[in-house]
Amino acid sequence: MEVPLALIAELTHRCPLHCVYCSNPVQLASASAELSTQEWQSAFEQCARLGMLHVHLSGGEPLARQDVIELVTFAHDVGLYTNLITSGIGLSEQKLAALVKSGLDHIQLSFQDSREADANSIAGTRAHALKLEVAKKVRETGLAFTINIVVHRKNIDHLDELIALAEALGPQRLEIAHTQYYGWAKENIDFLLPTRAQVVESIETIARAQKRLSGKLRIDAVAPDYYARYPKACMGGWGRRQMLIEPSGKALPCHAAAVIPGLKFDNVRQHSVEWIWWQSESFRKFRGEDWMLDPCRTCDRRVEDFGGCRCQAFMIAGSAERADPVCSLSPDHHLIELQLVRANSADRPVRNDGPVPAEPASHWIYRPQPI
Repeated sequence: MEVPLALIAELTHRCPLHCVYCSNPVQLASASAELSTQEWQSAFEQCARLGMLHVHLSGGEPLARQDVIELVTFAHDVGLYTNLITSGIGLSEQKLAALVKSGLDHIQLSFQDSREADANSIAGTRAHALKLEVAKKVRETGLAFTINIVVHRKNIDHLDELIALAEALGPQRLEIAHTQYYGWAKENIDFLLPTRAQVVESIETIARAQKRLSGKLRIDAVAPDYYARYPKACMGGWGRRQMLIEPSGKALPCHAAAVIPGLKFDNVRQHSVEWIWWQSESFRKFRGEDWMLDPCRTCDRRVEDFGGCRCQAFMIAGSAERADPVCSLSPDHHLIELQLVRANSADRPVRNDGPVPAEPASHWIYRPQPI
């Protein structure tokens, strides 16, 4: 087993947006429980010593932390490539300049839609116009710049517009990621999961754009699990390539791992990053193949997808040891098919000529603020 490549540092669950597709846990960490500046710095130093190369500063909204510039400076000084994953809210010209000076290497800016009313509706607040201004300021700094768009039933029909928007804003990279159904996104899956026709059309749209913009704008796309024949190797495999530290210091193999009952997730306040990576029960639980049941245990794909997503297996099939139900070979695949029947039924609204959501707002569960 190799050392991890990257740390995902969820500095806070506080966020000015209330996105209906947020994959953060339903039980958000309170602001009072967050790691201190010194505790985060210790974690960064340990990660660099262990051999990690990148730190992705995430949340929530990392700019909600008053010490974000100090944290970027420290991470840079210990040799970590620093990537700020942000909504852009709170990124003033002065703060952006300070971040550049502190050694920030990369900014990833999120957009919810190409149309202002729709984007604001999905985010649960008026943010789209401000994001456009932030994107222009980021481009002027010369920082490596990625635009991230999470697509779903409510904006997937605007994909041509979204790609055109990204092209106009001038990043080096565009990430188009279908919603991953964890946390708040799982609560809203009946309103977010696109139809098969929408997915097929989106794949074709992305392929055309990749060909047209080759050498100008790199477009990376993450397909929706529910329509796949086989699952992805989630996070590159459980505890294989990345570590996530949530705001209160718990170290997780992936974003959603805490949903799995019976696993103890150790905290960087009590244990070293190195010990957690190599020795902790939670990181060792689903490494290798010993935990696998059939059909994974005897499947030739087990070395490629490692059985798929353990969190998805628990949330859908009720057991983290079972094959990811997304897999067509899983005995629980019928549960995915039932969800797809709902998504593709004739009585589900699909295209939106006006602002989203098409359903009454009361039907949506918006991500709340942590206390």
